[in-house]
Amino acid sequence: MNRAHQHHHHHATPNYGRAFLVGVVLNVTFIIIEVFYGILSGSLALLTDAGHNLSDVLGLLLAWGAASLARRKPSPRRTYGFSRATIIASLFSGLLLLGAVGAIAWEAITRFVQPEAPAGKTIVIVASIGVVINTATALMFLRGKDNDLNIRGAFLHMAADAAVSLGVVVSGLVIWRWGLHWVDPVTSLLIAAVIFLSTWGLLRDSLNLAVDAVPRDVNPEAVREYLESQPGVANVHDLHIWALSTTDTALTVHLVMKERPEGDAFLHQLSTQLTQRFHIHHPTIQIEVQGSDAACMQVASCAH
Repeated sequence: MNRAHQHHHHHATPNYGRAFLVGVVLNVTFIIIEVFYGILSGSLALLTDAGHNLSDVLGLLLAWGAASLARRKPSPRRTYGFSRATIIASLFSGLLLLGAVGAIAWEAITRFVQPEAPAGKTIVIVASIGVVINTATALMFLRGKDNDLNIRGAFLHMAADAAVSLGVVVSGLVIWRWGLHWVDPVTSLLIAAVIFLSTWGLLRDSLNLAVDAVPRDVNPEAVREYLESQPGVANVHDLHIWALSTTDTALTVHLVMKERPEGDAFLHQLSTQLTQRFHIHHPTIQIEVQGSDAACMQVASCAH
């Protein structure tokens, strides 16, 4: 005798549409300013920062599109909706940043071979504008960075940009004050290093979620121990935990019990605790009675 309880709830992600729009507009405007004055002043640091900002705009557009898709309701064909688009977007965003690192490093090495004398004062003024714009944009994503890998990617893009622009300001001051032109390509290499370090964690986490690894904020051993500690549970097997999106986590598990629980109280209590303790919002629990020939006596699929 099988009895299934299914509750389908689509978890709407917070709407960061306005933050994405403002971030894209501000950064596109700043890119135009950086390219113009980078060429005018002969500053590789400004031009490479502009290239990095361009990759960040593309990253913001990816994250924005994915967040919009994730808010669409599930359909009979796409039973989980487009939630996984946020994982794909964060992965592509990380790859995009790694590509920018390679381009910046190459241009910096080239500038060592063919040095130019950039205008330090212009670099300082333009890069200072970048510090303000990128910091303001990063702050718009600050609240959601710890709960959503897609938003974390957007935040890291902008926070790294603010740090990079600050580095360019320092570079411009050194060139302006002491005329040390080699500081310009050195700053570009430091920019590449900062981007790489900020990107590596994002890329690693995105890749893990893309191959259905357990999300970093969920301890699978703790989940197993909790399930094994429940009254009447003799064994736990086929435990799987994976990300449906950058904000939703799913679980499937078989619980071998001494006897089948009466009613749904046990299953509802489990699903509630899995949500509260481990932030697992989509648990599917299969109960098997110990010593019974029937593989499945009761199934519950619960989503909160």
